[in-house]
Amino acid sequence: MTAESSNTPPDVVRGITLRQPWATCVLAGKDVENRPAPWNWRGWLLLHAGKTIERAPLRIPLVARAIRGRTLETGAVIGVARLTDCHRCPDSGRLCSPWAQRGAYHLVLADVHALPLPVPATGALGPWRPSAELLKQVLLQLPDLPALKGTT
Repeated sequence: MTAESSNTPPDVVRGITLRQPWATCVLAGKDVENRPAPWNWRGWLLLHAGKTIERAPLRIPLVARAIRGRTLETGAVIGVARLTDCHRCPDSGRLCSPWAQRGAYHLVLADVHALPLPVPATGALGPWRPSAELLKQVLLQLPDLPALKGTT
């Protein structure tokens, strides 16, 4: 399955690809995704776990606690979240989240919902538009999420 297709749904959902363990950390409460450039788009995101697992972050205590007992799925959509803001914290002073990195743009995530079963998919760099079929497979697993109704 590809990230885009000719049957792309309305412009209400995007995908974001995250390497593991960061994708699973979002499901466990990571409320900020660090990116090198700002995102102007706001709204619902499919959380796609890329095919790469970064080994070094597994030794970070905050990450280790977040992923304990969880499977690090790869190459699949594992959840949804709402992107509510994108900002950069000041160069000095307190960061907006324990997950925030100084100097990065912080994508603020809310309303995170894990999928009961991962949906195999191919992601992309930057925000990507999911196919209608991929979105349909995700929504079948989240029937009680009214905010995404009518997007297919």
